[in-house]
Amino acid sequence: MSDETDSFDDSENDFEDEWYRWKEGYYREVLGQQEDLVQHALIPYDVGGALDLYFYSGKIPGTAMVTMELSPSPEEGSSNDLMDRYEFVMFSRYPFEASEKTDSPFQKTMRDCYPILNLMGRYSEQATLNPCETVEFPEDMEDVGGRCLILNAWGEECQNEYNFGLMLIMEVHRSEMNFAREHGPDELFMRLDEAGYYPYSDMDRESVV
Repeated sequence: MSDETDSFDDSENDFEDEWYRWKEGYYREVLGQQEDLVQHALIPYDVGGALDLYFYSGKIPGTAMVTMELSPSPEEGSSNDLMDRYEFVMFSRYPFEASEKTDSPFQKTMRDCYPILNLMGRYSEQATLNPCETVEFPEDMEDVGGRCLILNAWGEECQNEYNFGLMLIMEVHRSEMNFAREHGPDELFMRLDEAGYYPYSDMDRESVV
């Protein structure tokens, strides 16, 4: 882990900047190199807008899509029974592609993941979301209706002084979510991994159950 700082300056701006840099170092350790593009929301998340989206690659094939705004400080933000603070990450098995004008497999997965991350981000503010839990959206919800998710801890989730980590969101087929609920998430993770699908949310694949 990066040891850039063990404590933060008193001023609010310095505090936020140093925490941001610390998380960037953690992401490089766990996810790889950051891509040059950041997808910035028109309206900031902290005043009711959407999340910014950051992209990393290098640790595993494909692209990691990760949030930065769910935990604005070590003392404030999303938490669960395992992590004092966390951010969300989703993966595409396809390489990063900056152009939004294409209908490439990566761009499709990114567009599919973005509303999930925004909804789950708001949900994480009021709910305790733990690894191995499943989530399903009501059929009548715009953009995400009927879609199914499974959560997990990702990487070196708690091996740092802030007990900060990444929570994986993986979109799965409904049959897979039902299988995890009946047989346990570890059995589903094993099948997904054996098929080369874990931890990716690209849905252009067959179910493993």
